Amino acid sequence: MHFLLIWLATSVATLAATAVVPGIEAVGGDYMGPIMCALVLALVNASIKPIMKVLSLPVTILTLGLFALVINALMLELASWLSVGLFNAGIEVAGFGSAFFGAIIISIVYAVVSNALGVDDD
Repeated sequence: MHFLLIWLATSVATLAATAVVPGIEAVGGDYMGPIMCALVLALVNASIKPIMKVLSLPVTILTLGLFALVINALMLELASWLSVGLFNAGIEVAGFGSAFFGAIIISIVYAVVSNALGVDDD
């Protein structure tokens, strides 16, 4: 049940990013694309992102935490590439700038929605 709530919150956040950020487009349907990308993004955030955070810890400390935004953008691009490659549905990210602002929008919307749903990110 916990993973389904995370998937729901990530889906809403991804839908918001496709609506707000100009360089992010849905592939495979206006709703199915962001939902499938949110599934892959939740899995990437649970498996690969912790490793990336540990490996980039010195750079993150030097930049006072701003490099964490770059990690989020890279995870969004990876999830986009995987979802379109695996499911033929996801989001298409035009470039790193779109991924960067999309990751910020997804982080903000996810925080609000997961707080409203009562999701714990342990």
